[in-house]
Amino acid sequence: MAHALAMAHPTETPSPTAPSLVKRGQARVLVIDDERLIRWSLKEKLKDEGYEVLEAADGASAIDALDASIDLVLLDYRLPDTDGMEILAHVQRFNKDIPVIMMTAHSSVEHAVHAIKAGAYHYVAKPFELDSVAITVARALETSQLRRELRTLQVKTAEGSAIIGESQVMLALKRLIPRIAASPASTVLITGESGTGKDLAAHALHTQSDRRNGPFVNITCSALPAALLESEFFGHERGAFTDAKTRKEGLFQQANGGTVFLDEIGEMEVPLQAKLLRFLEEKTFRRVGGSEEISTDVRVVAATNVDLKKAVTSGKFREDLYYRLAVLTVHLPPLREREGDVDLIAAHLIKKFNGEFATTVRSLDRDAQRLLRTHPWPGNVRELRNAMERAVLLAEGDALSLDDFSFLRETAIDATVFTLPAGGIDIAELERTMVEQALQRTGDNQSQAAALIGMNRDRFRYRMKQYGLLPKAKGS
Repeated sequence: MAHALAMAHPTETPSPTAPSLVKRGQARVLVIDDERLIRWSLKEKLKDEGYEVLEAADGASAIDALDASIDLVLLDYRLPDTDGMEILAHVQRFNKDIPVIMMTAHSSVEHAVHAIKAGAYHYVAKPFELDSVAITVARALETSQLRRELRTLQVKTAEGSAIIGESQVMLALKRLIPRIAASPASTVLITGESGTGKDLAAHALHTQSDRRNGPFVNITCSALPAALLESEFFGHERGAFTDAKTRKEGLFQQANGGTVFLDEIGEMEVPLQAKLLRFLEEKTFRRVGGSEEISTDVRVVAATNVDLKKAVTSGKFREDLYYRLAVLTVHLPPLREREGDVDLIAAHLIKKFNGEFATTVRSLDRDAQRLLRTHPWPGNVRELRNAMERAVLLAEGDALSLDDFSFLRETAIDATVFTLPAGGIDIAELERTMVEQALQRTGDNQSQAAALIGMNRDRFRYRMKQYGLLPKAKGS
């Protein structure tokens, strides 16, 4: 690979290892360095990679060149008329979305930490390899692009994530959420049965807060084992474990200025709970395999359908973490306690699915309304949503009838399963039986089985693994 001071030839072949998600022809890079040879080498290399490159030899010309068309800045730590940190601060004030990669011949950990804490995306020391810089530039632009797309998606989905309901419990909830969202609280705990809409409440807490323009990152704590989940949370350094071939930025760092939603936190393994607690208390973390303390500003919204107080008593959840999370608590009531809301949600879903599927369903007839009002909805709003989606997709008329919901009775899990024996019940065995029956009723379709008992697919697979119900690999 070419050395930064070796004057890479203009016809050098672009590195095949550089990320390719960013549309490079649309990206403009500003190179700020007082050494003409460095500027020329970087300009030629980045032009070969497909970028448009602007140059500045000092701080004053850099400020003049900075405008809304700049997508990334390569900035020398020392400039003839100012400190590079001053220019970094200027870029941050101008637009925090512009990633800044610091360059310096005065390599030191102190400089690196100072620059990154001040908002720099990354730090490279001279002499550097041009291919390596090109990869860092591509990754920085990719991260910046993904963050912008995430914010755009949040704006588009904010209306769709509105909480539907006019029951007394939901009106009280709608008054509570804006108050919590506007508070300076760094942690919020959302409780409620599976399928009650805890993710919508988390979105509402984000979009109604002053963090609304920052990222919203959703992490399902039951989806990965503790070791991988820690890497997802905090990132890792190159070589931290077998497959760690490059440094990875964790989701907590990516969510800086926004909200991290930890779904199903009751399933998090105890060792990782301690590391999460340390982050919540100190606001800093270390990447897996790293020693550098990294700070980030996020609000953590955790959700669970588990009784965490009982989990604390049984030793499955740390008491100190529970009290740290539960400073402010939002409880989502089950659908059976939301009198009158089934009709409102069903009407909302008809409009939603008509828009998605180009169907022409207008309403529910009286018998269908009566069925939906009296159905127990063990899977809560998620189960109602799945039922409405299926009914709208298969409807033959413009009004949904009782026949359109016949599957509610056909797929209902036997009520006898829930009969309480005189000697009590084994909760684990009951849950295993429910998972087995759901799989049987849906022909081993895991997504449908999960929806049938009000779980998301990740948690359902976690339970299948826990009870030894995952299909064995061929040849095993």
